[in-house]
Amino acid sequence: MTSTWDELVTTALLGTERRTVPVRREPGQEAAAALLDAAAVRTVQRRAALVPVTAPARPGAAPRDERPALPAAARRRLAMLLADRAGPGGGGRRGSAPDLTELLPQWLAAANGHGYRAPAALLPALLEAARARSDLRPAALALGGPRALWLARLNPQWKYALRGNAAPAVTAMSGDGGGERAWQEGLFAERVAFLGALRRRDPAAARELLTSTWAKERAEDRLMFLDSLREGLSGADEPFLEQALSDRSSNVRATAAELLSALPGSALAARMAERARACVALDRTAGGGPRIVVEAPPECDSGMQRDGVVAKPPAGRGERSWWLSQLVEAAPLAIWFERFGVSSAAEAVALPVADGWQPDLHAAWCRAAVRQGDAQWSRALLGPAATPPAPEGSSWLDPAKLLSALPPAERAEWVAEFIATHGLSEAFRLLGVCAVPWAEPLGRAVVDALDSARDAGGYPWSFSGVMGLAERCLDPAQADRLAVLTATPGEPTAAADYWTEAFQRLIGTLHLRATMRAELTPTA
Repeated sequence: MTSTWDELVTTALLGTERRTVPVRREPGQEAAAALLDAAAVRTVQRRAALVPVTAPARPGAAPRDERPALPAAARRRLAMLLADRAGPGGGGRRGSAPDLTELLPQWLAAANGHGYRAPAALLPALLEAARARSDLRPAALALGGPRALWLARLNPQWKYALRGNAAPAVTAMSGDGGGERAWQEGLFAERVAFLGALRRRDPAAARELLTSTWAKERAEDRLMFLDSLREGLSGADEPFLEQALSDRSSNVRATAAELLSALPGSALAARMAERARACVALDRTAGGGPRIVVEAPPECDSGMQRDGVVAKPPAGRGERSWWLSQLVEAAPLAIWFERFGVSSAAEAVALPVADGWQPDLHAAWCRAAVRQGDAQWSRALLGPAATPPAPEGSSWLDPAKLLSALPPAERAEWVAEFIATHGLSEAFRLLGVCAVPWAEPLGRAVVDALDSARDAGGYPWSFSGVMGLAERCLDPAQADRLAVLTATPGEPTAAADYWTEAFQRLIGTLHLRATMRAELTPTA
């Protein structure tokens, strides 16, 4: 008589007097003893990363992983981080101890940066941690390597590792044909992983491989494979993407159009530019100086739809403004210099727009700047950090996305100035797009703003999100100079005690991050 772990737990919770023990008992054995014996056996099976089955075939040998092993101190650190992941989480007072669960993603990224492999004994715990937290999966599976995928096949609870884009590029890239076999015969996750790895190494070879099987792929698979072309996108991809504009799947067509519009020299971009020019012009005859005038397209013809324009607008949006926004978003931004007779994006953005079309036009320019990675237009649309443009009841401006198109150093400077002027209340999303560790001016601005919030009588839990980001993103080298923040200004209060604990935790976490980084450094 076999039993599952859940059955054993249920019996233990209800008690053996109220529920029959779901295991065979030895003669004279008490029910409670039989239950505990069965639980002990199941515990060993669970820790061994196997679920009980009936006479399974012996699995093949685990593949070799030739990457270097973790240093001993880093191995102990990983074991500690994995053991702590089930510890007490948010809600309630955190105290001054660092939150190890929030440091695990950073540790995994650093370990993968060094090219280490996970210790075999910790693979079950690593897979279990990634099962509970989807954000850990790519990095955890990259560290686990081919042995993690081998092990995941033996436990249905880890099937997440074998599907979607969770699996990293762990397929061997050697010349033994293993990668090609994975593409032709592997699971979907293995195929995505191999295509992504090949795209990073040889973009042309990845595109040719995808072309060879494109007609036979399912629509949902074609969409995922097509998305892999974002990395290393170039004009050489245009013929393939042009063919994808005629795909049977609307999602595939839309993705192909988006990728083509990110190539300002593509034929699609030229077609969109011609359509956008027909809708937007500069009127120099009106009194009060030049202004932009807009005539939205009267219809969404078949050519527009083939090029990715969605005919049906979302609820509450007019058709013509919807079509106009998509045309302008997909047109190369450089066309507006000649169209308006200006020499910079700042001049174009400063032009008045007639008849209330500014929110729609600027919103489309914002999306175009992000899609095309145009720092000049992003900078102009953002405006000065101290006095950024106000949306005035519309949602056309998304500073976080525009910031992503700026160089990392400029991005950090803009956010630092924004925080110095406006505080932290609107800065959380902006901080999320800044490079880690934060540049010194940005780190200083965040710490100064937290210190000012404390002096103003604010409650630390109101800034818990920013404080958590600071723990993970501040440069550990700044830890020592933050010690002064742990002093309690004025009379002790409950809020002051919370602030002291929060700053102590911040400093302790920075010291711990520095230690973790040193532990991962290879020894000579």
